[in-house]
Amino acid sequence: MGGLTSRPRRFMKPLIFSLLISAALTAAPVKFTGVITDSMCADGDHSQMRMGPTDAECTKACVEAHGASYVLYDGKNAWTLSDQKTPEKFAGKKVTVMGTLDAKTRIIRVDSIAAAK
Repeated sequence: MGGLTSRPRRFMKPLIFSLLISAALTAAPVKFTGVITDSMCADGDHSQMRMGPTDAECTKACVEAHGASYVLYDGKNAWTLSDQKTPEKFAGKKVTVMGTLDAKTRIIRVDSIAAAK
């Protein structure tokens, strides 16, 4: 009987280890660089909305008054940011976002945001 119960345990350790390694590799943060804008002006062009005299003020106004979301625009793609508070101070500015992208929802789970160098 002892041989039957030890066999599943022997296979469980490598299985659990493999799952942990896979999870760690897929959740590694990636660096994204672009401009913080809003989902209403997701391509960074604020000329249509012009909710303020600057791109930063337009971005903030679209988020506050019209329910838009902060997004990161890299010149080709716009991704919604999971953190909707921190981007406010970077509105209209080029930043580096560290996080993980959910390709299905196009949302970056933000770990950090800093001014781009």
